[in-house]
Amino acid sequence: MSQYFQIHPDNPQLRLIKKAVQIVDAGGLLALPTDSSYALVCHLDDKAAVERMRRIRGVDDRHHLTLLCRDLSDLANYAKVDNRQYRLLKAATPGAYTFILEATKEVPRRLSHPSRKTIGLRVPEHKIAQALLGELGQPLLGTTLILPEGDRPLNDPADIRERLERQIELVIDGGSCSLEPTTVVDLTGDVPEVTRRGRGDPGLFE
Repeated sequence: MSQYFQIHPDNPQLRLIKKAVQIVDAGGLLALPTDSSYALVCHLDDKAAVERMRRIRGVDDRHHLTLLCRDLSDLANYAKVDNRQYRLLKAATPGAYTFILEATKEVPRRLSHPSRKTIGLRVPEHKIAQALLGELGQPLLGTTLILPEGDRPLNDPADIRERLERQIELVIDGGSCSLEPTTVVDLTGDVPEVTRRGRGDPGLFE
């Protein structure tokens, strides 16, 4: 049975944020509000939690999972970025974008795309997500909360709890989010390529 925390979207209660971090550290899966839609997140280094997350989503290892970072300070640990790419990232973060970048050797193989050696990275602009990342002190691994039988993200935290209460450890109710996923921008080529249009303005990269 999943726990259910009602956390204020503008003034997150630190007591509940700390409890949520404890659940992540213990191997839990969380449903978390972001600036695009609700996401499933877990600890970056927890292989079992990552595999559970893929099963819930119905995706294999060719589907990019995303590193949710508090800011760009963690970037060098996980992605190879040149000055041009960094300027683009700085201009668009935090925000509703996911960037595909070349992964460093420090990224566990199970987290990067098996053939391309790339990884997705985003800096969410949502106070609950930011508070959780700040308290955890490292990125979370996440994916948009779209179930295999659906084509749109889940947006109602009570509905998320009803559907996933036996599969995840915590639902954070921060109110409704957008129904749009992030805009995905591939920065691994010579020019940025928008591969999915979502909530973030794709015009920054076209």
